[in-house]
Amino acid sequence: MVNDSDEGAGHAAQSKRADARRNKETLLDAAAAVFVTSGVEAPVRDIAAKAGVGLGTIYRHFPTRADLIIAVYRHQVDACAEAGPALLATSPTPHAALGQWIDLFVDFLVTKHGLAAVLQSDNAGFETLHAYFLDRLVPVCTQLLDAATASGEIGPGLEAYELMRGVGNLCIGADSDPRYDARRLVELLIAGLRRPH
Repeated sequence: MVNDSDEGAGHAAQSKRADARRNKETLLDAAAAVFVTSGVEAPVRDIAAKAGVGLGTIYRHFPTRADLIIAVYRHQVDACAEAGPALLATSPTPHAALGQWIDLFVDFLVTKHGLAAVLQSDNAGFETLHAYFLDRLVPVCTQLLDAATASGEIGPGLEAYELMRGVGNLCIGADSDPRYDARRLVELLIAGLRRPH
């Protein structure tokens, strides 16, 4: 039989875990923001300052810079994956949801190039992350494309991987050439998927 003090301890442990998870997410959001503005070699103290934590907290969660970079990458992939169903539920049409999600995907691609360069130095780690990226995001993009196809807004036959690959190719060099606006071209691509009424 469970007595009250056991139950209280269980709740306390649960809320402690929830707090730890929130703290970790705050830390990863801060690291992602610092990486975007200063690159993945940014000083860890800048990340700690942005997250409002001590350096020790970061090193306790992520003993090495590679650990932190990999965690940021996975965190951003997860956020992008979770956004798909939410956008589908709240957007006026499936095509609108697809457009908004692709916009988030472009943000991810443009900001992740620095991460990708660092991760390529450890090929095994990069391969694992690339597989994670595909496993998490291709099904979400498929769900959005299927919904837009079912509503008659776009024609059938476009594979999610193909679309994501095309968008990825349009984003190459976007962060280093001020005269090139990848987002505008991606918007044209997504608009072009729409069937005329």
